[in-house]
Amino acid sequence: MSERFDVDAVGDACPIPVVKTLKALRGSAAGDTVATTVDNEVAVQNLFKMAKEKGCSATSEQIADDRFVVTIEVGAGVAVASGEEDAVSCEVAEPESASGIVSGYVVAISSATMGSGSDELGGALMKSFIYVLGQQEILPETILFYNGGAHLTCTGSESLEDLRSFAEQGVEILTCGTCLNYYGITDELAVGDVTNMYVIVEKLSQARRIVKP
Repeated sequence: MSERFDVDAVGDACPIPVVKTLKALRGSAAGDTVATTVDNEVAVQNLFKMAKEKGCSATSEQIADDRFVVTIEVGAGVAVASGEEDAVSCEVAEPESASGIVSGYVVAISSATMGSGSDELGGALMKSFIYVLGQQEILPETILFYNGGAHLTCTGSESLEDLRSFAEQGVEILTCGTCLNYYGITDELAVGDVTNMYVIVEKLSQARRIVKP
């Protein structure tokens, strides 16, 4: 049976989070997961770098303003040599493109409204969310639209201008084709490209960070 190893690295300066995670990996086996909680983006990046070097897949989730959980899936043949943590390097640079987009940051939108309660209020909140998202210094790499969120990329959406601005800046806009077909709005897609569940799962599973409004 696979095990989960939880590592608390909150408040630890670089490279301690990686050191602690390596020690947890040393005691793990294929199929196990190591979940490390940290309080800064640099630690997240360093953990992703280490996981890649070890041939492991990793995902991250922001659980609070200053709390991130990086989960590493332990693959077969992963080994940590004794004393390996002594050679850990510190701080990696953000993988940023010329457009200011950070690789791996994905936004997943599953509804045309934000939150529960009033649909009218929820629609206004979602419109505001998309607008404000576009004003951030760091833009997402991909924005995924599925289920009711598919309406936002189609003719009549009040967010089309903002979404087209994203696309012009290199942000990938992808809408679920099955969802477009279900709602009968395939021919009304006005921005971005049609995608499928395989791509959606791939984008989410490989994302450095996922934001769901």
